[in-house]
Amino acid sequence: MKKVIVASKNPVKIDAVKRGFEKMFVGVEFEFVGVSVPSGVSDQPMTSVETLQGAKNRAQNAQKEVPDADYWVGVEGGCEDSSEGMEAFAWAVVQSMDRMGKGKTGVFFLPEKIRVLVQSGIELGIADDMVFQRTNSKQANGAVGILTGDVLDRATFYIEAVIFALIPFKNSELY
Repeated sequence: MKKVIVASKNPVKIDAVKRGFEKMFVGVEFEFVGVSVPSGVSDQPMTSVETLQGAKNRAQNAQKEVPDADYWVGVEGGCEDSSEGMEAFAWAVVQSMDRMGKGKTGVFFLPEKIRVLVQSGIELGIADDMVFQRTNSKQANGAVGILTGDVLDRATFYIEAVIFALIPFKNSELY
């Protein structure tokens, strides 16, 4: 059995990592353990570069926290202002002893009401809760779930990034 340390205790992130690994490695048995570690970046990363760094830091900090594992995974959600509006996305980083894989979700644009709150320094999950009168939506369906009417929830949104981050592990002869 392979041990995977997820750099979060958020059940949404743990579920996304679990589902991504199981899709990429059918028939392999995994144990998934969540640990709370710092990202080393802002509570709400505001660029793709900062968000990727947060995911890398989480994976590396999880490895320091629990060194006896096969994989360490960091998932970090972020926003970035562009000429088109405020983008929302996430990065996933999978670390093993000998390689690192990185993957990014698709991008969607936040409504102006949420954009203004995030620009003022409020974390996206809190801004969602304020605008939609919710509580702790970041551990449920998140902004993507609220805005798509749960066509995609937060876990489903993250799965693709985890799968992309696993490409170097599935194709080790190429990486």
